[in-house]
Amino acid sequence: MLLATAPRGNGANVLVLPGFMADDTSTAALRQFLRAIGHRPHGWGQGQNRGKMLAYLPRLIETIERLGTAQRRPIPLVGWSRGGVLAREIARERPELVSRVITMGSPVKGGVAATSIARMVERHTGLKAADLAKLQRERDARPITTPITAIYSKTDGVVAWQACIDDVSGNVEHVEVQSSHVGLGFNADVFAIVAKKLATK
Repeated sequence: MLLATAPRGNGANVLVLPGFMADDTSTAALRQFLRAIGHRPHGWGQGQNRGKMLAYLPRLIETIERLGTAQRRPIPLVGWSRGGVLAREIARERPELVSRVITMGSPVKGGVAATSIARMVERHTGLKAADLAKLQRERDARPITTPITAIYSKTDGVVAWQACIDDVSGNVEHVEVQSSHVGLGFNADVFAIVAKKLATK
């Protein structure tokens, strides 16, 4: 039913970013759905999403420049959890490359302290929660102008839903779904929202 009713894509590129400690296999179902409705989705191609997040930006920006050049227009980014935070930071750095950002259960305020995996993140990044929160505050001083759709769930279980509410960016829409954090990448309601937003001009 979802495949039959979802708005169709026009073969344009979409970059899909996985969450913390995940890789492209975690977003395979979402990318398969997007491909089935006419988009050209790409995994991030960086292996497991771990380590210092901002270190990924140069390589991802190169990828987005290449994909955007191929279709002669900016591309949308879809990010799950930490992948959504990365998508936002790419749009902050290079807004001319990104047409839209869609985040799924992404903690955009409060840092890792707003998640149940704070110690794991600290261990793999070498940064304390306070350091990460300070870095986020510093980056928020430069607003994101790209349209953002923030999908969140009050039954997430990993990321506090309040941390997904962006009260800094001016062009953001929040959409609530019923899902666990791990389930966001397989949820029909989430897929429908992503499809609708990718079809929005």
